[in-house]
Amino acid sequence: MELFQGFKRTDYCGTFTAVDIDREVSVCGWVQRRRDLGGLIFITVRDRSGIVQCTFDQTYNRDLFDKASKLRSEYVVAVRGTVRSRGSDAINKEMATGEIEILADELRILSESETTPFEIVDGTKANDALKLKYRYLDLRRPEMQRNIELRHRAAQLTRNFFSDEGFYEIETPMLTKSTPEGARDYLVPSRVHPGSFYALPQSPQQYKQILMIAGFDKYMQIVRCFRDEDLRADRQPEFTQIDLEMSFVDTEDILSINERYIQRLFRELLGVEVEVPFIRMPFIEAMERFGSDKPDIRFGMEIKNISDIAGKCGFRVFSSAVEAGGSVRLINAEGAASMTRKEIDSLTEFVKTYGAKGLAWLKLQDGQITSSFSKFLSEEETNAIIERAGAKDGDILFVVADSDDEAVLISLGQLRVEIAKRLDMLRKDDFRFLWVTEFPLFEWSEEENRLVARHHPFTSPMDEDIELFYNDPAKCRAKAYDMVLNGTELGGGSIRICQKEMQNRMFEILGFTQEEAQARFGHLLDAFKYGTPPHGGLAFGFDRIVMLMSGSDSLREVIPFPKVQNASELMTQCPATVDEAQLEELGIAIIKKKKSEDNE
Repeated sequence: MELFQGFKRTDYCGTFTAVDIDREVSVCGWVQRRRDLGGLIFITVRDRSGIVQCTFDQTYNRDLFDKASKLRSEYVVAVRGTVRSRGSDAINKEMATGEIEILADELRILSESETTPFEIVDGTKANDALKLKYRYLDLRRPEMQRNIELRHRAAQLTRNFFSDEGFYEIETPMLTKSTPEGARDYLVPSRVHPGSFYALPQSPQQYKQILMIAGFDKYMQIVRCFRDEDLRADRQPEFTQIDLEMSFVDTEDILSINERYIQRLFRELLGVEVEVPFIRMPFIEAMERFGSDKPDIRFGMEIKNISDIAGKCGFRVFSSAVEAGGSVRLINAEGAASMTRKEIDSLTEFVKTYGAKGLAWLKLQDGQITSSFSKFLSEEETNAIIERAGAKDGDILFVVADSDDEAVLISLGQLRVEIAKRLDMLRKDDFRFLWVTEFPLFEWSEEENRLVARHHPFTSPMDEDIELFYNDPAKCRAKAYDMVLNGTELGGGSIRICQKEMQNRMFEILGFTQEEAQARFGHLLDAFKYGTPPHGGLAFGFDRIVMLMSGSDSLREVIPFPKVQNASELMTQCPATVDEAQLEELGIAIIKKKKSEDNE
């Protein structure tokens, strides 16, 4: 570019301090802001490192001053000049470079800009759709630049850490065989093999197990994965996974090395010291105490079971739930007795979305007890509930009763988090880790009317439950584990099955015939015949880790080019139609859905 020819950048904008005073420097970037004070023009120039103020003095260089007067926001410029002190009375403490400015000797306007659809600043009020349509502008904002930098540094540290621990980084294919289980596959038609399809990997699960059979012992990969499923704030159709597998290890080996990884990641990137070992919490305990298999332990409000008290009381909503095999449970929102009836009613509607039929409550306020149900209970029963809850004056108890115990737990689990949000109890810089362990090996699918694998069909049962695995599999626990941070699952994994007899029993429980198992997983089952070491692994959601480390509320804030709720990308407007010639070459015809199917 002729405009740039002969110009050499010496520094990034956000790197200057008082040490640089009297040094001649050259910077490049975008104009953040222009201020014209008559004889002086101040230009704030921004690049990925930050901003610096460049000064154009009319008395120092009139031609340069006139040129600077033409600058507008987001013009791309190159500036050469001398660093000087702003003086103690002009220091800008809001800027990292606020002690200095650059007195300009040269200005080159490299590119002009139209007025942007929103201001390129942190905290912009532009809606998400507009920001995603103009993602290249949104990515210029300093907070987005910091997030992407954090992502880069986290990836580099990840590779270095696992390399130091003896892991090989090995790539696995993007075009794989579709083995339908879990989420829908994204399918890729083959031109060379008409009528046949590749699948984009939901995970490199089978490949990494094959790598263990191949003798590589420790495998790691930062890999792209794809799942055709409905989206939410912490889910994308394409995502990045830190994938691990190890041979000749037990559960504790895997948990321990990943604790050390997280400890180093947070120490080096955030300066936060994470204590290890993490809490180990069995799945049953997590559900009983927190109503979630990914509990947020930054606050209390633990679930208490009062079925033994409420099951004998005169309030039929409570007693009938217990009689039907369900439960009555509560949480104590400490210090929240000032909640209005309107607020309580909104919480009642909230829990109904999670299967609860209603929400009972009891307040302890100014020495008085007010309740939606205490008139049906004796004083002794009411006091027993208060004692079980550990409640004191100023607290409010919320109670859910149902014949479906799972609905009680899940609705109260969601309610405790919702109340914590409303009471502003969730600090983003308070990092509370734990492992949830001993998950059920199977869960019942109403849709398929059979047991399905909760994790995947290669997950090993716990040693203590081997007899259950063969005789009562619904009660069997898995050698599976999830790492949880502040109510978000960061990653999960398991010890794998490596014995042929046990693997065959797994497929039998899942309802697969030998022929079906061979058709779906034959390549892996054949590999198992030739000496399979004990092995296990884990996969982290890399995007989720960066999201929580950056304090962001959505994965979109840490992924350069994310998709929206309907799995489209607004900037490039994909997915898009293709021309008939491309379809014909692939042997594909588009069949429009019938209206009845569209409305299902």
